Amino acid sequence: MNLEINVEESNGIVFLHIKGEVDLYSSPDVRKKIFEIVKHKAPVILVNLEQVKYMDSSGVATLIEGLQQSNKYNGRFALYGLQNNVKEVFELTRLDKIFAIYPDRDSAIGKKDA
Repeated sequence: MNLEINVEESNGIVFLHIKGEVDLYSSPDVRKKIFEIVKHKAPVILVNLEQVKYMDSSGVATLIEGLQQSNKYNGRFALYGLQNNVKEVFELTRLDKIFAIYPDRDSAIGKKDA
């Protein structure tokens, strides 16, 4: 399955919609898009993973880089809509403690990080 990445901006929030599989071959495209967004110091970046069926360690590493880059300017970087198999990757690696992860778009928008 080909990877689709779409960026949407609404009320100062940048949504990164990812569709497909994020793996060794597609994660550089995701990384490039995330770095374009953090270069502009977007205050809030919400990554929509509702349509990501598979993510390997390179995809996870790419999201960690995005989190680190946004932290440099006190940006908020959160994930939402993780399917169970993707969510398990974050839970097994304990990254669910590092990332703000929300079940859906509304809760990701409405909540501030603890």
